[in-house]
Amino acid sequence: MHKNVVFHHRWLPYLLIAPQLVIVLAFFYWPALQAVWQSFLLQDAFGLSTTFVGFENYVELLRQPEYFGAVVRTFVFSALIAGSSLSFALLLAVMADKPLSGITAYRTLLIWPYAVAPAVAGVLWIFMLHPSLGMVARGLRSLGINWNPLLNGDHAMILVVLAAAWKQISYNFLFFLAGLQSIPKSVLEAAAIDGAGPMRRFWTVTFPLLTPTIFFLIVVNIVYAFFDTFGIIDAMTGGGPAKATETLVYKVYLDGLLGGNLGSSAAQSVLLMMMVIVLTAIQFRYVERKVTY
Repeated sequence: MHKNVVFHHRWLPYLLIAPQLVIVLAFFYWPALQAVWQSFLLQDAFGLSTTFVGFENYVELLRQPEYFGAVVRTFVFSALIAGSSLSFALLLAVMADKPLSGITAYRTLLIWPYAVAPAVAGVLWIFMLHPSLGMVARGLRSLGINWNPLLNGDHAMILVVLAAAWKQISYNFLFFLAGLQSIPKSVLEAAAIDGAGPMRRFWTVTFPLLTPTIFFLIVVNIVYAFFDTFGIIDAMTGGGPAKATETLVYKVYLDGLLGGNLGSSAAQSVLLMMMVIVLTAIQFRYVERKVTY
């Protein structure tokens, strides 16, 4: 029998949600509003003098070719991370969904990398692919590949993408596995009885039923690539060589904290937030049309 929850005190519901609202306002909306306001100011590095300059920080920023280079790098970086991490996670989830001996241990091991901190993940990949110390790098040199992410910008980007995608695969794997296990076995059995092979069953039955999960993970992975890869880039390349791995979020850090240009850094953060909001809206507007609920 279904029973409705009745609050006997009219203020009790508001008191229950008040702690969460305070946290959201204090740590999300207030800093965002502060960044918007600071983007209209010209401030010295020590915060001793402040001048209201309106949209001057935005105009000056949009005149810089380096900024548009960072925009292009960020979009390419995000596409590579989302595509590679989602593809490998889906492959691993399909394999882990099979009734194999010791499958629980395999699933646990595949989830563990998500607990690794971004900076630690970056250091692990540096140890493997460092041009002089890494075992994988030495193996590449033995094959005639002159691997050197310290000097080659393309190699540095590949290295950062590998580390960032590896860090996110476990998260995607968890959701894909849950999505696969929620698909009714009777549907797959009916397709098998109709003569559909494993690949045909996957693309005509399993994949369409996974589209809600895929859509959710695309949004999450794009946000992850735009914001949460800062620690990996900082630990591995510091945005180099020659700004080859300097994404938008890392440029905000370089110009604001290290460069002392707080107004430009705030303007960059506002534009970055707007880009992510627009990208998310586009995904909900067009990509969601192909989702099968």
